[in-house]
Amino acid sequence: MNPQAKLLSITSLFLGSTITITSNHWIMAWTGLEINTLAILPLISKSHHPRAIEAATKYFLVQAAASALLLFSSMTNAWYTGQWDITQLTHPTSCLLLTTAISIKLGLVPFHFWFPEVLQGTSLTTGLLLATALKFPPITLLLLTSPSLNPTLLTILAVASTALGGWAGLNQTQTRKILAFSSISHLGWMAIILVYNPKLTLITFYLYCLMTIPIFLTLDTIKTLKLTTMSTAWTKIPPLTATLMLMLLSLAGLPPLTGFLPKWLIIQELTKQEMTPTATIIALLSLLGLFFYLRLAYCATITLPPNSINHMKQWQTNKSTKMFITTLITLSIMLLPLSPM
Repeated sequence: MNPQAKLLSITSLFLGSTITITSNHWIMAWTGLEINTLAILPLISKSHHPRAIEAATKYFLVQAAASALLLFSSMTNAWYTGQWDITQLTHPTSCLLLTTAISIKLGLVPFHFWFPEVLQGTSLTTGLLLATALKFPPITLLLLTSPSLNPTLLTILAVASTALGGWAGLNQTQTRKILAFSSISHLGWMAIILVYNPKLTLITFYLYCLMTIPIFLTLDTIKTLKLTTMSTAWTKIPPLTATLMLMLLSLAGLPPLTGFLPKWLIIQELTKQEMTPTATIIALLSLLGLFFYLRLAYCATITLPPNSINHMKQWQTNKSTKMFITTLITLSIMLLPLSPM
């Protein structure tokens, strides 16, 4: 891809996200989301593979529909209340439409179908942007409107997302699809606590990004797209593959690692809100996710290929990315002791 075109796309992504995050007016927020959608399309379709073109088309159609719904929601609210301010979304129909629009943008169940397909059609680096950076503006809009959203609807969407993210990820063999279903499952954890403690949603999102970025970068470094190639990848950079297991277990939310922190806080908050049955259900559903993370970890680090594969050993990787990945890996595994702060 042309460096100037790539720079333009990435700058537009930053610009679109900044406009949405900092705006008070619905039209400005919508403009930012549209800029984001148009800026990521060249990055999705840059390989010119039919799969990538299909992914870009699906992404465009879904995001355009969601943006139209968002605009319709804000116009309905302005029609009834005379308010264009994001925090003044009070009309019930508008709140319902907004929840639907943002669910489509994020890929919450039952509007999740596009997300694994789009992630499967792109490169790992673009997939990383789709799973982290592009989720931030819609989540910001949900945070700003959280006092007026319907808690029952969000709880149903959240439990469904956690369940489906776990179930659908079980029989996948493609690493990108597994990470897509993992993202859907984590979105469920963020949505369930949104109405009761919006700050906790934001912390969960930050920690999810912190754990997902090094996993995508590691898979990109060892050039692994399928579970079958994962078992032979350990010979390339053994230390990196060994830490990949810890990162996956952190994403699953096992106690001594960073990923345990958001789940612990969310279950604690749900119990305070006297939603113990919901907390129990969502905690049990996270075991489904644990299974496929363990399967990934098992393929990456515990299996040995039955025959010796003749390929070049990768003794050295890029120094700058090595430092960046190392820092992120450390954060994604060892942040739990800081939780009392």
